Amino acid sequence: MRELKILAVVVFFTLVTYWGVEPFAHSQMHKHVESENFEYKDLPEVEKGDIAKGKDLVMSNCTACHSITAENMPAPMDPVTSGASYGVNPPDLSNMGSVLDPKYLAAFIADPAKASNVAHKFTPESGRTHPMPAYNWMPKEDIASIVSYLQSIAKPIDELTAKEVFVESCGRCHAARYDGKVLGQKWTQIGQKPRFKYEKDSLAFDIKLLDYEDSLKKYMGKLPPDLSIIIRARGEHFLKTFIEDPQTQLPGTAMPRVGLSEEGFEKVMQHLEDIGDPSKPARDALGINFLIYMAIFTLFAVLWKKSVWRKLH
Repeated sequence: MRELKILAVVVFFTLVTYWGVEPFAHSQMHKHVESENFEYKDLPEVEKGDIAKGKDLVMSNCTACHSITAENMPAPMDPVTSGASYGVNPPDLSNMGSVLDPKYLAAFIADPAKASNVAHKFTPESGRTHPMPAYNWMPKEDIASIVSYLQSIAKPIDELTAKEVFVESCGRCHAARYDGKVLGQKWTQIGQKPRFKYEKDSLAFDIKLLDYEDSLKKYMGKLPPDLSIIIRARGEHFLKTFIEDPQTQLPGTAMPRVGLSEEGFEKVMQHLEDIGDPSKPARDALGINFLIYMAIFTLFAVLWKKSVWRKLH
């Protein structure tokens, strides 16, 4: 009985110490932000639009900058040239209709800087304009038609791999070198030197990674961080609220609100875990076996202790 009391005291103070180091300390060091579960309550709902009309509008307004591989439409420029022209490579629009929330997508088409919460970067005083023009002159019905068209050509989110969603959402700005991918889906390192190959329309050519990095630095203010092990550096709640709206965690940041749907965020998190903590499934599977081992070990230790002390008494 005495041993159980000692064990209870040790467990109590261990838990208090852990609480002081982890939950409590983190609550004091980092402000708590409640997630809105990617509902985008500040944005209006989007009505169902005319898909055929939306296609015509996309072809006449979007394809000068964006590729649509689902419609066999290649990008007008390679990523390095696009980066030099716009600061960042415009995304392929094939799956934007499922990766992004429809309310956000409509708001972004109307006013990209405002929807992504980076209007502070593009003030009249700064002399800078958002690389994507605002289409707030376009009737809401037309914007709704564009959204409906993009939804019609997109694969369902559950048919996209976690890696595909990560690339669509993050891969144009963030590197993930532990995944063998740098600044885009089709970038692969060549040898040990900082040179990379980009494949487009069955053509392959070498480029300097720094060409794209310099463009990103000018556009973002600094080079966005590599996300290979961000899952270990930040908790899921922080990443969720930060991706949902970066300004809530880091006011004034140049990172835009991405506009992911909740399902899209879950795919991104899955990929971050795959590349940043690939041993997690093995650890989880080992955990129950370790607990069983410790229970059996404790049982034998108690029986052995009683056996020894019985002889002494």
